[in-house]
Amino acid sequence: MATAPSNSNDIYATFKQDVNMTASELEKWLKTDESKSVGQDSGDGSSIGHHSGERIINILHKNKADLTPDDEAHMHKVHSYVSRHSAQGPHHAADVATSRWRYSLMNWGHDPLKDKK
Repeated sequence: MATAPSNSNDIYATFKQDVNMTASELEKWLKTDESKSVGQDSGDGSSIGHHSGERIINILHKNKADLTPDDEAHMHKVHSYVSRHSAQGPHHAADVATSRWRYSLMNWGHDPLKDKK
């Protein structure tokens, strides 16, 4: 398992590796029923991952120099989630494309099938 990045340059590079969806791909994905069908409710009817995806879009639209400490904290959170959830894998390998596992990762900006296409 990857170790936590130690400084802002590391977390930026790690975030860019973890988030393999573009801002526009993520925006389009978050509008789908599949995106809305997974994740832990944040208390307002949307999942924590869905809120994270919206925050990731905001970060992707920023220049590196404009990132705030809150942005960097969220980038660490994204790295932790993507690392942990990727290691768990889907329950049924044949169903990866339509799995809740993949949908959850995609809400966090990571499509596990994108590197394999």
